[in-house]
Amino acid sequence: MQLSILTNFQGEFAALLAAFFWSLSSVVYSQVGQKIPAIGLNLIKGIIAIALLLLTVVLRGSLFPDIELTIIGLLLLSGIIGIAIGDSAYFTTLKCLGPRRALLIETLAPPLTAILAFIFLQERLSLSAWLGIILTVLGVAWVITERVGEGVVGSTHLRRGLLFGLLAEICQAVGILLSHLALTQTEISPLWSTLLRLSGGTVVLLLWLFVKRENFNFVFKPLQSKRTFALIGLATFLGTYLGIWLQQTALKFTAAGIAQALNSTSPLFVLPIAASLGDRVSLRAIFGAIIAIAGIVLLFQGASN
Repeated sequence: MQLSILTNFQGEFAALLAAFFWSLSSVVYSQVGQKIPAIGLNLIKGIIAIALLLLTVVLRGSLFPDIELTIIGLLLLSGIIGIAIGDSAYFTTLKCLGPRRALLIETLAPPLTAILAFIFLQERLSLSAWLGIILTVLGVAWVITERVGEGVVGSTHLRRGLLFGLLAEICQAVGILLSHLALTQTEISPLWSTLLRLSGGTVVLLLWLFVKRENFNFVFKPLQSKRTFALIGLATFLGTYLGIWLQQTALKFTAAGIAQALNSTSPLFVLPIAASLGDRVSLRAIFGAIIAIAGIVLLFQGASN
């Protein structure tokens, strides 16, 4: 019975597991995020994750998939839009608005993904799935906005942060849709889609640094610290290698809107982690988590219809 549930909902469980690993990696990244510029951190984690994925391909004996060049192009484009452009825009949003406001804007991604999937892929969700997306997003937003005291945001920073936040969510949704299309229309595995997607994003980041004639020393110098290197390696293994692989698995086996809504629940997993580290979890946060859990239940129900 339990095995049957895992099989029937492997996409949904993969999305939740990805959110869990992202929550763990966010805690680790918070320890090193101030030491390395955002684009440098994005590049480092991409390179490490690609190396881990190539090693996995060799160990598994996974031959390069026999698929059309257009599908490979879709996955590379997904990485360029979702990782290179989308992540960079999100990092700018973080800088302008702070983490909680940036995460709040990020809750736009699940409904936006579901709407775009409906328009361009004719992906129709049941009423319970739509209600699940709404409740999950509301619950997560309630948890995120528990504390908004990040200082006063000037009007210039506010406009810039909102603009880049919207750009980040559009890029994320488009990147997800391109991956979902490639994964559902071919036999390509989530492992290879993850490798191609990360490769596209990482190559563009490298080209961007070359065009700007940046000194790569600012990227790799912090890695001379064994502690910093170990923390980035751990965070990359959890959040980029496992997290994106699981995200692609979710997109292979469930609807894009449902996968994205479940992927967005990582702030919920941060709550028990924070409690274990001695932080106080408020009743407000617990109430928001309960709302989100109700949404998750509806999402599973909607996926089964």
